Amino acid sequence: MTLGRGDTPDVIANARLTGSDRTDPFGSDIVDVHLADGLVVDIAPAGGLARRGAVLDAAGGFVIPGLWDHHVHVVQWALVAQRAPLGHATSAAHAASLMAAAPVLPDGRRVGTGFRDALWADRPSLPLIDAATGEIPTYLINADVHSVWLNSAALRREGFAPDGVGLLREEPAFEISRRLNDVAPEVADPLVAHMAQEAAARGVVGIVDLDMAWNEEAWARRLSAGFDALRVSFGIYPEFLDRAIAEGLQTGDAARGAASDLVRVGPLKVITDGSLGTRTAACSHAYPGGADDHGVITVDTPTLVELMTRATAAGISSAIHAIGDVANTHALDAFSVTGAWGTVEHAQLVAHADIPRFARLGIGASVQPEHALDDRDMTDALWADQTAQPYPLRALADSGATLLFGSDAPVSPLDPWRAIAAAVFRTRDGREPWQGHQSIDAATALAASTRNGSTAPARIEPGDVADLAICERDPLTADEGGLRSMAVAATVLGGRLTHLG
Repeated sequence: MTLGRGDTPDVIANARLTGSDRTDPFGSDIVDVHLADGLVVDIAPAGGLARRGAVLDAAGGFVIPGLWDHHVHVVQWALVAQRAPLGHATSAAHAASLMAAAPVLPDGRRVGTGFRDALWADRPSLPLIDAATGEIPTYLINADVHSVWLNSAALRREGFAPDGVGLLREEPAFEISRRLNDVAPEVADPLVAHMAQEAAARGVVGIVDLDMAWNEEAWARRLSAGFDALRVSFGIYPEFLDRAIAEGLQTGDAARGAASDLVRVGPLKVITDGSLGTRTAACSHAYPGGADDHGVITVDTPTLVELMTRATAAGISSAIHAIGDVANTHALDAFSVTGAWGTVEHAQLVAHADIPRFARLGIGASVQPEHALDDRDMTDALWADQTAQPYPLRALADSGATLLFGSDAPVSPLDPWRAIAAAVFRTRDGREPWQGHQSIDAATALAASTRNGSTAPARIEPGDVADLAICERDPLTADEGGLRSMAVAATVLGGRLTHLG
């Protein structure tokens, strides 16, 4: 029988097992993994049990638990396909010239994404962007999404007064992103479906969607239209918390009105400070050039405690964005006071005294290892005077904290192999490892890229849900380049093929 996407194999034959905390007796022996009703029902030496039904030949490939990306902005990531890439812009003038040549979207706007201006020699300004783009409304989104550079035509269209610069930060920038992302379902949903299929091709079986919108209805619509490539846990932002509580949503519940249980209610998402790239992450020491510039706390502690208390009482977990060390302290304080459960998102700069608090409080560190390499030069320049630990993966793991890896797509691409490689090797492109003492072993990194994270790694055992991926090499022994280019032969979601290479 020839298998294809959507089929349900009964046996994954001629496979090798790998992963962390294995309890099986097979070592590197070739095995057959038997499936039924969406579960792993048996594992035996190759050919040791009759191969009944549809057989998927792994051809000696390595079977791993299916991968998760614990931080994705789904629609914004999907829309990157329509937007001009700016990650290679070396200056404000270069970015402006790239946008002058960018295509005009059907709504009459030019949109670019991914610029990083923190180390540019020149600065964004309205005269510069206006001279390049004229009267076509033009939007440049920072790679960290915490700032947006608009020309005068775009400012007028969005109702903002020109200020000579055109650079909006934090909540005004988020509002622009919400407007840009508010596209018709017939535009967004096919792009989301394509994004999900690309994720499945990398071994991904699930994501946490933190789009800044009321997400339940959108996901129910996609499921009704046939979406079946991923499991999804969707976030709830503070402006929607009253509605979520009134309507009885609880973390872990299946989305109402959905055609399957693939999509479930996730956490309350609160953004409490800015970002490194926009120079707004809340830090204990000042940024260069401004003795009083410590970044910003965007949600004060009493408000955060009130939000988390209400969410916890309603059965909703919390995912608290904290990048700077001051913001991480505030987030951990709020978890301690409220008894909330969930994650700190990003944890990019953490005071040494706060590192063990993650494990003591049972709070996951939802981190994006590839950001450490994206930001290494900015970190060295902008956080040179900070005394807290940047990107403390090894320190968190050694303290017993649960690591959960993600991409924050579109900030970095939705590809767990990049995150795993960055965490293990702390380098790319041939550069020396950065903060190499914070690297972790491959088994921990792989576990952090599964559903429940590094301290409760997914396993492949009889009775487990058949969320699996087949890799052409062993992730535990691959080098940096091998991890980044990892070939995934097949992905199985609940026993059903979502990708077959």
